[in-house]
Amino acid sequence: MSADPAFERAYDEMMEKAIKASAGERKRRLLLDRFNEKLLAQHVWWEVRGDLAGLIPEMEITDLKDGTRFSDYGFLHPIRRPRGLLMEADAFGTHVRDVSRWKYADNLERQNHLLIDGWHLLRFSRDDMLEKPRRCQQTLLAALSAWGFIAPKDRPRLNVYERAILHYAREQAGNVKVGELVEQLEVSYRSIGRHTLVLEQKGLVILERSAGGRIMKLMSK
Repeated sequence: MSADPAFERAYDEMMEKAIKASAGERKRRLLLDRFNEKLLAQHVWWEVRGDLAGLIPEMEITDLKDGTRFSDYGFLHPIRRPRGLLMEADAFGTHVRDVSRWKYADNLERQNHLLIDGWHLLRFSRDDMLEKPRRCQQTLLAALSAWGFIAPKDRPRLNVYERAILHYAREQAGNVKVGELVEQLEVSYRSIGRHTLVLEQKGLVILERSAGGRIMKLMSK
């Protein structure tokens, strides 16, 4: 994972706070190697949200049988507390290939109980987080929006070009190359670049730039 000083500081602070506030099994889990879990926090959550505020590592949950369960991360709903979003970082070997039949069945039962009890659950594979982080980020964005984790707010007014860019991007599953916009909307790259910058400032898209700073792609929120 590439070093991002801002992320590293935020992650260390989050983990230090969680470890100090925990005991028993949760503390033991927090002190284990957390490569996959850190990958999820950095390559998915941080890229979408821009911070780690409200993220709860090794969140402790009581299931339908009053048993204790743990999720790699929890994030409580801003209104419908105490329920919220749970996220898992899954490595193929530890979650599928090397799991006993009993453990496999227990994992399925655990997931069923969480969903029945009103939790939302997202699972990301280690391979996708490393090789297809954009797809993971799009999934998280879609889930946060669909499940009401993005607080309602007045949307800024958009001009006709900004609305057209957003509409086309959403038709393409939220991810579109700037060259496609130039071709489809029949306007110059300069014009598309100006309008996408405005959309970025309004918090409606995430822009992907080349090493030279040229806008290459945009992802709608």
